[in-house]
Amino acid sequence: MSLLTNVMDHSLDDGYAEAAARKKAAGDRGLPKTLRAKLGLAAGLVLAALVVTVGAAQARVAAPVVAKEREELIDRIDRETAAADKLEESVDELREDVSARQREALKRAGHSDQAELVGILAGAVEVHGPGVKLVVNDAKEATSDGDGDPRETSGFSDTGRVRDRDMQRVVNGLWESGAEAISINGQRLTALSAIRAAGDAILVDNKPLVPPYTVLAVGDGERLSTRFQDSADGLYLHALQENFGIRTSISVQEDLRLPAAPSVTVRTAQPNTEKTEKGTS
Repeated sequence: MSLLTNVMDHSLDDGYAEAAARKKAAGDRGLPKTLRAKLGLAAGLVLAALVVTVGAAQARVAAPVVAKEREELIDRIDRETAAADKLEESVDELREDVSARQREALKRAGHSDQAELVGILAGAVEVHGPGVKLVVNDAKEATSDGDGDPRETSGFSDTGRVRDRDMQRVVNGLWESGAEAISINGQRLTALSAIRAAGDAILVDNKPLVPPYTVLAVGDGERLSTRFQDSADGLYLHALQENFGIRTSISVQEDLRLPAAPSVTVRTAQPNTEKTEKGTS
């Protein structure tokens, strides 16, 4: 108990107390006493003030330069964007000119009907006609957390979400049921199109799509709708709706308009020039 009392009464160590008393008695306030020390302190203060002043001046000078560089960068971006847009317009014009020349050449050769059919089947031209509209959407309760269901796969942990292979089966089922042209969310499909997944997103020809997925298929509307719903892929889509809450709706349309594919580039196939040369010789 006496130890606690001593600690409370003498919170400051005696040695520190004696040193503070001697310093106070000597009148030492911590300031330099000699002329040399005072000059050193003054020089240090002047140097510190000079550094602060120079820094502020440099910041003031640099501010307009930074703003100017930023404006120049923005102007450059705008110019490059405008140039890219102009090139894209030029590409569209050239593509249209090439298509018109091809149609004219085939018309003179008497193969215009065949060329039009090939363009439709290849997805190189815009098409319209009767068909079906199929909308596929995630379940209402779909979240990003899975529960270990067998439908769980990498990137699509929620069983109530539409996956890439679901859309693959839908598209293949429509082709098999008689569709002549198909698009998903305005993206025209061709023989070279790929439906893949990247994380949680579905990609069509490397372009991400967001639900709901609107699939337009040109063909004999009533027959196409019936054949698809009775096919294995149609029954698969119905099972997804019944078991996992995926929302689907299909309707027959009198006139659908599908855009042309952005580009149709054949990378491996080559025309048979030998046969052509033999036929013309």
